[in-house]
Formats: sequence, C-alpha cells, structure tokens
Amino acid sequence: MSAVSTKGLVKKFGAHTVLPGLDLEIAAGELFALLGPNGSGKTTLFRILTTLISPDGGSACVGGSDVVREPASVRAKIGVVFQSPSLDKKLTVRENLRYGGALYGMHGAPLRQRILELASSLRLEEKLDELVETLSGGQQRRVEIAKCLLTRPGILLLDEPSTGLDPSARMDLWALIGNLRATHGMTVVFTSHLMDESARADRVGIMSAGRLARVESPAGLLAAAGPEILRVATSDVPWVVDFLRAQCGLDPHSLEGEVRASATGAHAVAARLVAEKPEAIVSTTISKPTLEDVFLFQTGQRLNE
Repeated sequence: MSAVSTKGLVKKFGAHTVLPGLDLEIAAGELFALLGPNGSGKTTLFRILTTLISPDGGSACVGGSDVVREPASVRAKIGVVFQSPSLDKKLTVRENLRYGGALYGMHGAPLRQRILELASSLRLEEKLDELVETLSGGQQRRVEIAKCLLTRPGILLLDEPSTGLDPSARMDLWALIGNLRATHGMTVVFTSHLMDESARADRVGIMSAGRLARVESPAGLLAAAGPEILRVATSDVPWVVDFLRAQCGLDPHSLEGEVRASATGAHAVAARLVAEKPEAIVSTTISKPTLEDVFLFQTGQRLNE
C-alpha cells in the first residue's frame, strides 16, 4: 500500500488553479522530497493531505484513508510539522506537549511517559520546564517534532522543515529525522526549496505550477542532466543560445543574462564560444550538474523564482 497517493488532484482558489490534476505515489517507508519554489503548489498539496482543505477534484489517500471521506482516520495516522510555528511560546515545553497529547485523547501516566521518551530522544530533557520563547530556533523545531510524534504516527509530513534554522540546526534536524526513520521505519514526506535538503531524499518530485515535472532519485536526476554543465554569462544571450543550439547541437536554457547547457566536452564548447565572439562572453563556468540545474532544465525557471 502506498503511504500517500493522489490521482487527478485539483485545487482552485477562485479563478486560479493551483493543482491542475496531480498524480503522486509515495511508498511506505520512503523519504520523499517535493522540490519547488514558492507558489508551485507544495503547501496547497500538504494542506489537502492533512485534511485542512478539500480538493475540488480528483482524490487523495494517506495511509490508505481518503482525505475527504475519512479525515479522522488520516489525522490518526500522520504527524505534521507546518512551515509556520504551532507552539505556544508563553507555555513551557512540557505544557505544549501535554496539551498536544490531550488533543489526541492522551492523558495521565501514558502521556507523561511518552513526553519523557520523546524528550530523551530529541535531547529536550533539560528544556521541559523552560518557556518555548527562550529556546533557540533549532530547539523549538525539535519541540514541534516531539509534539507531532506523540501518537507514534506512521507518516511524517514536514512543510519546509528547516525554515528559520541556521546551518548547524539544520544538520541536527536532519540527523534527527534520519534516526527516526531508522528507529521507527516511518514514511517522511517534506517540501523544500533547498537543494541540499532534497538531495537527502530517496526520491525527489520536481514541482512547478502545480504539476510534477519529474520524479526520480537524486542520483538519477543528476545523471539525466549529463556529465557537465556549461554556464555562460553573456551580453548577448540570443546569440549564445543560437550558437549552442545550431553549431553545437545542445539544448540551452537562458535566464537573466546567463545561459546553461548540458554538454559533453564542455571545455571545447566554451573555447568555441570565446573564439567565435569573445566580446559577447563575460565568463564561462564548467561544473558537475546540481539539482538546481535539473530544476531549470525541467521547468525553465530557477528554483528561487
């Protein structure tokens, strides 16, 4: 059984269609990344999967339960960390966890024991009686994760999980997520616009304008982009694009004064460009492909647009 499945999923806001018919399958136990810029439909998809909003067409199932017909069943199977903080900063860590458990009907000794277990595994033992507002961003994120793990969910949904975290806190967060997967075998689905985060996933879904442009492993995406990427900063984008296409047989992409192309023998291609029209070439750079290159080639836009 798939952990998450959508078929022809549609969501509209007025005249604007955010999801025009999304098909997605995520296997149980998988670490799956939805990579895309703001406005690509990632958060709307998450809001549907967490039963916060209903789709206008198609279907979505989480853990085998339909998000429209069986919302209570879906909620019982998932843990969610939203992009916006959901903690009460005027309460202590323990109080936030206690009230989070109460929302799921947990109480008494079992809840107290569960809070202690999570505090230990998430390195929060010494913070339980501190106000949330006194914690660092990384510590607050750990409390968010502890709260969503109180019921031992089989599926963890993370919307931009490292928002507001410094690099060190981000590393701690992903070490924690890796440990949770290894210990509990849970499915983890997260949205991101960060390349290094997405590269951690078993598979990456490149999302643009509410559609999946491609779904594959990070290694597979990079391999498909070719062995080398030629980046050309130029004062004459149309000429460079035409030259690379007509004279070199490449499929270039241009954005903001830069042209990129996947090219075997990129050094030779760069030399031909400079020899042909040196005054038009500001600089050339040759590197291994990145997920940002893959995103550009698949969607025609930069990830941060």
